[in-house]
Amino acid sequence: MACMLEAPLRISVLSEVTATSRHYVDRLFDPDPQKVLQGVIDMKNAVIGNNKQKANLIVLGAVPRLLYLLQQPSSSLELRTECAVVLGSLAMGTENNIKSLVDCHIIPALLQGLLCQDLCFIEACLRCLRTVFISPVTPVQLLYPDPTVIPHLMSLLSRSQRTQEYITQIFSHCCKTPEHQTILYNHGAIQNIAPLLNSPSYKVQMQALKCFSVLAYENAQVSMTLVNVLVDGELLSQVFVRMMQRDRPIEMQLTAAKCLTYMCRAGAIRTDDTCIVLKTLPCLVRMCSKERLLEERVEGAETLAYLMEPDVELQRIASVTDHLVAMLADYFKYPSSVSAIADIKRLDHDLKHAHELRQAAFKLYASLGANDEDVRKKITETENMMDRIVSGLSESSIKVRLAAVRCLHSLSRSVQQLRTSFHDHAVWKPLMKLLQNAPDEVLVMASSTLCNLLLEFSPSKEPILESGVIELLCSLTQSDSPALRVNGIWALMNMAFQADQKVKVEIVRALGTEQLFRLLSDPDANVLMKTLGLLRNLLSTRPHIDQIMSSHGKQIMQAVTLILEGEHSIEVKEQTLCILANIADGNTAKELIMTNDDMLQKIKSYMGHSNVKLQLAATFCVSNLIWNEEDGSQERQDKLREMGFVDILHKLTQASDPSLCDSLFLLSSRAKTAMQQYLA
Repeated sequence: MACMLEAPLRISVLSEVTATSRHYVDRLFDPDPQKVLQGVIDMKNAVIGNNKQKANLIVLGAVPRLLYLLQQPSSSLELRTECAVVLGSLAMGTENNIKSLVDCHIIPALLQGLLCQDLCFIEACLRCLRTVFISPVTPVQLLYPDPTVIPHLMSLLSRSQRTQEYITQIFSHCCKTPEHQTILYNHGAIQNIAPLLNSPSYKVQMQALKCFSVLAYENAQVSMTLVNVLVDGELLSQVFVRMMQRDRPIEMQLTAAKCLTYMCRAGAIRTDDTCIVLKTLPCLVRMCSKERLLEERVEGAETLAYLMEPDVELQRIASVTDHLVAMLADYFKYPSSVSAIADIKRLDHDLKHAHELRQAAFKLYASLGANDEDVRKKITETENMMDRIVSGLSESSIKVRLAAVRCLHSLSRSVQQLRTSFHDHAVWKPLMKLLQNAPDEVLVMASSTLCNLLLEFSPSKEPILESGVIELLCSLTQSDSPALRVNGIWALMNMAFQADQKVKVEIVRALGTEQLFRLLSDPDANVLMKTLGLLRNLLSTRPHIDQIMSSHGKQIMQAVTLILEGEHSIEVKEQTLCILANIADGNTAKELIMTNDDMLQKIKSYMGHSNVKLQLAATFCVSNLIWNEEDGSQERQDKLREMGFVDILHKLTQASDPSLCDSLFLLSSRAKTAMQQYLA
C-alpha cells in the first residue's frame, strides 16, 4: 500500500511548493508599491540557499517582472536595489539559472542600472553582474558591444571597495582574447587598477592582481607597460615580488608569480633577472610541494612549465631546486591510500581531479627535459617514469594523453633515451595506437614524436616499419593541417634515410607520385622543405637513384625545374640543387640532366649566384656529372666545356684563401676537385 501512496504524495508536495512560489511571483504584480517591496524582500529571504525555490521562481516568470521593476523610473531606489539583490541570489543557483537570466537580457538591464548615482544600487547591480559573468555559461562578449560600458566601469572603481572588488573580478573573468586585452588597456585598465594593489582590502588586492595576470598573458604591449608602472613610488614588478613572500596567502603568492611569469614570457623581463631566477621560479617550485592543495599544485606546475619552456638555463636551475624532479613523482600517487585529507568532501573532489595533477606533472617534465641531456636522464630515472608515460598515453582524459605525449616528445630528443628507455619500454606501441584515432592536437604531438623514433640510430625504427606505419604517415600528408602534413612527410623523410630499396619503393608506392608532386607545390614552406628532404633521401645510393629516376624521372625533373624557376627561399633552392647533385651521381639517371640543356643552363646560372650555398650545391652537381671514373665522362666534360662551365669553375677556384668563410673555402675546394677531372 505504501508504494501506491508514494506517487500522489510527491505530486501533492510539488503542488504545494509551486503554489508557494506562485504566491511570491503574484505579489510582484500588486498595485500597492509597498506590498511589492515587501514581496521582493520576502522572496529574497525565501531563495537564500534554496536552489529548488530559485528554479521554481524562474520557471514561474519572476525574472522578467523583477527586471521590469528594476528598470522602472517610478520604482523606489529601495525596490530597485532589492530586485538587484534577488536577481543576484537567483544567479547563485545552478548553471541553468544563469542561462535563464542571460536569456532574459539581465546583463544590459544591470549595465543600464549602473548609470544611477545611488551607491547601494550600483553595488547590488555590480554584485549580480559579477555572479553572472564568473559563470562558465555566460558569453563574456556581452560585456563589450556598447563602447561606453568599459569606460563607465573604470569611472566607478573609485566609488567604494565593493565596486573595486566586483569590477576587477568582472574584468579578470571577461578578458579572454587579445582584443579584450586591448580594449581594457586602451581604456586605462593599468593606471586605474594598479593603485588597488595597495588597497587595505585583501579581496580588492587579489582581484586587481588577477586582472594583471590576464592582461599580461602573451601580451607584449601590456607587459612592456607594466614594467614601468609605479605604485606609490614602487615599481610594479617589485610589488609583485613582495606579494610572493612566504608570509602572504598562497593564492596571492601564486597569482603574483603568474604576473611575473607572463611579463617574462612576453619579453618585458629578462629570464636571468633576479626577480625571475631568485623569486618567481622558487615560488612556483614551492607550489608543487605535497603540502599544497591539489589546485595549487596544478597551477604551480603548469605556470612553472610555461615560464621555463623556452629557456635552457631556467630549466637547469629548476631541475636542481628543492628536488623538483623527484617531487613531481608524488603527483602520480595522489591521493595516497594513507591520505592526510581529513575532509571527506575535499577527498572526493581530489579523487575526481587527480588526473589534473598527472597532466600538470607531464607538462612540467616536458618543459624540464626540453633541452638538457642530464635533466632528461634524471627524469627517465625517476621511479617508474617511463611506465607512467606509457599509461598516460592511454588515459581516458584527452588532456592527460596530450600532456603525456608532450613529455614523451621532449624526452625523444635524446639519442641516449631513444636507444635505452624508449627501446626497453617499447613506447612506440602505445604511440602507434594513439595515432590511430585522436584529435588533431594529439596527432600533431604524437606524429612529431614518431619522427624522432624513426631516426636512423633509433632501435624502434625497425619494429615501427614492420607495423605498417607507412600508410598511416602517407595519410597524414593529406591532412588539412599544415603541422600534420609536415610531420607525416618528416617521418617519411627520416624513414627513407639510408633505407633499403624495398622501403623506398614502398614509400613511393604508398605516397603516390601525384601526392608527392602535390606536396612539392604545397603553400607551406616547411612541407615543401621536408618533401625535398624526402626526395633527397630517396635519391641516394646509385642503384636507388637509377631505379626511381627510370620510373619517375620525367615528373621529378619537371618539379625541380618549377622550384628552381619559382619564387622560393635560398634554403628551398639549395635543397633542390642537392637533389640534382644526387641525380647527377646516378649511373643512368645523370643523362636526364645531360640531355636537358635548359636544366644545364640553370645549374650554370646558380654557379654564378650571389649566394655561396647555391653556388656550392650547383658545383657539386657539375662535379658529379663530369667525374672521370665513370663511363661517358669525356663526352659530358666536352659538352660542359662548350657551354662555358670550365670558365666558371676556374673563377671559383680563385677563392682559395683559407681565411675565407667555411662555405667559400669549401666552394673553392669543390671547384678545384671538378677542375681536376678535366686535367686528369
